[in-house]
Amino acid sequence: MRIALPNKGRLHDSSSDLLSRAGLQAKKKRGERKLWSDTIIPDTTIIYVRSEDIPRYVSSGSADIGITGHDQLEENKFDNVVELLDLNFGKCQMVIASIDPRIDPQTPITSIDQLQGKRIATEFPNITNNFFEQKGIDIVIIQVGGATELAPHVDMADAIVDIVSTGETLRSNNLVTLEKILDSSARLVVREDMKNSTLTQQITAAIQSVIHAEKKRYIMMNAPRENLENIKRVIPGLSGPTVIGTSGTSTVAIHAVVDEKDVFGTISALQEQGATGILVTAIERLID
Repeated sequence: MRIALPNKGRLHDSSSDLLSRAGLQAKKKRGERKLWSDTIIPDTTIIYVRSEDIPRYVSSGSADIGITGHDQLEENKFDNVVELLDLNFGKCQMVIASIDPRIDPQTPITSIDQLQGKRIATEFPNITNNFFEQKGIDIVIIQVGGATELAPHVDMADAIVDIVSTGETLRSNNLVTLEKILDSSARLVVREDMKNSTLTQQITAAIQSVIHAEKKRYIMMNAPRENLENIKRVIPGLSGPTVIGTSGTSTVAIHAVVDEKDVFGTISALQEQGATGILVTAIERLID
């Protein structure tokens, strides 16, 4: 099994960390720059390639599973590449942007309708062409490999199509968004013929367990046995916590999993019921 990960860029560190937390640690030493690495799982190797190339690697059989952005999957479409999971990181938007009208008041562009016959600079020619074609707007695509924001300022293009996370890069380059094309985030993908393999299902389940755990917290406490039913009612989202106690004692140990967003209110409610020694910890993996 070969797993393709981005070799650099906004998805690299998070992808590597996710696999490590899922139990698929690479064996390469920290700081070592290799294009591939064995993992602690037998016959499972990680290869490091450009994010935009990962759909092709998976489609061709050079890799079996990969992590890349949804934007790259839309730009480099292959019928036999299937999305398995939204990994909830690397979130961004693909937008159309042009020079802020306040900077260029003579020929302001405030709507995509004004881009009829205009030049659009982008690293995503396929997505851009499909979007404007569906809108019935004829454009000229100028394909660039980076620094897209510069194109309108040097008369290379009238607008750009690019990825933004916070929008700060656009603002700092005096560009404004005209319209959003799509939302994107990191996705786990697999080649169609490997979708139902045992190892694919095991890897998917391992990664999914990390994702499930990310916004959960594990709470442990001691509490009066007589308040146990009340405590069960204040712990949200569970049919019942795990209760550990010795027959005849007035105190029990209670363990429970709660949503991160509910921790603050839950602790207050537990204290009102006499809970003490409350310990809250992060969860590495959570398997349903």
